[in-house]
Amino acid sequence: MRKIIIFGNSGSGKSKLAAQHPNDGFAHLDLDVLAWLPSDPPARKPINLAYEQIENFMTANDNWVVEGCYADLLEMVKPFATEAIFLNLPIELCQKNARSRPWEPHKYESKEAQDNNLAMLLDWIAGYMDRKDTLSYSAHRALYDGFQGEKTEILYNKERSKE
Repeated sequence: MRKIIIFGNSGSGKSKLAAQHPNDGFAHLDLDVLAWLPSDPPARKPINLAYEQIENFMTANDNWVVEGCYADLLEMVKPFATEAIFLNLPIELCQKNARSRPWEPHKYESKEAQDNNLAMLLDWIAGYMDRKDTLSYSAHRALYDGFQGEKTEILYNKERSKE
C-alpha cells in the first residue's frame, strides 16, 4: 500500500501531481475542499472536524494521495503516509502556474470568480517565504525534514532531490 502526502506553496503543482496518481488506483483528497467553512469571509474549519473527514478518507482507501498546503492537517496524516513530496518551486514559477491554472470548479463557482481572486492569490504566493503560519515555507520545511519515510523534494518542474 502507498500513502502519499504532497505539499508546497499555492501554484506549485500539488493538485496536478496528485491527479496523476488516481490513474494508478489511488484515491485523491485535496485538503482545500475540507479546510474551510462555507462562510464569507472564508474561515478555517475547526481542525478536529477537518481531521475527522481526513480520517474517514484514510480508513476508506488502501492507496491514497492527500495534497494541500495545510501543514497542521498534514502533520495528522504524516504518521500514516509512506511517502512525502515537497513541491519547493521558486515563487515566480508558482505565480506563473497560478496565472495559467484552469478553472477549479471544486473551489470556485465560476472561472470568473477564480480570476477575480488571482491578484490576492499572487500576493499570497509571494509571501510564502516570509509567513510563519501553517501555510508557510517554514512549516512545509519542518514537515518534510521530520518525515521518516521515502521523501522527494521537487525544486523545479523536472529537477528532483530524492532522499
